[in-house]
Amino acid sequence: MTDLFVSFARGARKAAHRLRTVAVATVAGAALAACNVAVPSLGGGSGGDGVSGDGPTKVALLLPYESSRSTDAGVARSLENAARLAASDLGEGVVSITVYPTQGTPAGAGAAAGRAVGEGAQVILGPLYADNAAAAGVAAARSGVPVLSFSNNTSIAGGNVWVIGNTFENTARRVLSYAAAQGRNRVLVTHANNANGQIANSAVVAAAQGTRAQITGSVPYELSQQGIQSAVPGIAARARETNSNAVFLTGNTSGDLPVISQLLSEAGIGGEEFRFLGLSRWDIPAEALQLPGLQGGYFALPDPAPLSQFRTRYSAAYSGQPHPIANLAYDGMAAIGAISRRGATVGRGSLTSNAGFAGTGGVFRLRGDGTIDRALAVAQIVNRQIQVVSPAPKSFGGAGS
Repeated sequence: MTDLFVSFARGARKAAHRLRTVAVATVAGAALAACNVAVPSLGGGSGGDGVSGDGPTKVALLLPYESSRSTDAGVARSLENAARLAASDLGEGVVSITVYPTQGTPAGAGAAAGRAVGEGAQVILGPLYADNAAAAGVAAARSGVPVLSFSNNTSIAGGNVWVIGNTFENTARRVLSYAAAQGRNRVLVTHANNANGQIANSAVVAAAQGTRAQITGSVPYELSQQGIQSAVPGIAARARETNSNAVFLTGNTSGDLPVISQLLSEAGIGGEEFRFLGLSRWDIPAEALQLPGLQGGYFALPDPAPLSQFRTRYSAAYSGQPHPIANLAYDGMAAIGAISRRGATVGRGSLTSNAGFAGTGGVFRLRGDGTIDRALAVAQIVNRQIQVVSPAPKSFGGAGS
């Protein structure tokens, strides 16, 4: 068998010479309230303690304007629009926004953060890329100004830097918890042998701690058509010899997921005996729901209702659809606004207190270690349609159950 890619448009295989490696997109949902939601204590930490001041909270919005990447300007504009939409919802006198271009580089982000601090910023929202966020954090470290980055890379989290994109760990924890509650508690992990795949594997293994799921092993594969073909017999044998009843597929719909799900299914792995679990959104693009190998599998997604509300309101305000990560800017501004409305300083204490925030995918909370918890729903693909089998919790008392 040589033609392994699935054509989403035609629902049939097509020949391909190689797989495209596409990072898992950070796609949150959208809830429009900036209210507080009671949640458990999030632990301690240091850095980003906040800078007090009179009047509206001064927000420095770091965006990849002036970048050499052609796509960055559109992403930046969408993020800015979403942030301004949130600020408008908060009302006059709560926050003020100043935009700082980063050129989409660490040097540019560091310079922008330094300039923002020098001009009196009390909180930095952004930047977009992980290395940019790390540089901004260093530049603002001694000022007390917290950095709420749009990244989902937990390796940069900590100190004065938080990541507000949905993380691999957060998704994996939700899916594993639900799967284990359904009796799918012995999980074999498959992953590409590149850096992204190894990060994904580590996240799944770490997320299993504190759930009732047991990781029975991790099997890597070369990120190529031939590599996946060669690895499938070993993955199938490992699943059987370890008495696994679920297989975690860490790939995404733009790359390896269609191929490995198809080939494993043809090898007798998947379906009812070995439930597939997903780390990425299986409903993006919508044609992915047609993939035979993914039928019956579980994946996580934000609460779809508030996301639809956000997109509708964004479209009405700006005559176009938001970028898939634009809602992160809304979330960050909603959290900043919720704190500012109380007359409190935006800093570690208020950001990680015993209250989370209602944002773009339901409730979320920032943790003392710089990471984020987002309340996610769990969906199953049934007859090529999404069926939500566990709604997104409304508070963190029920998350992950």
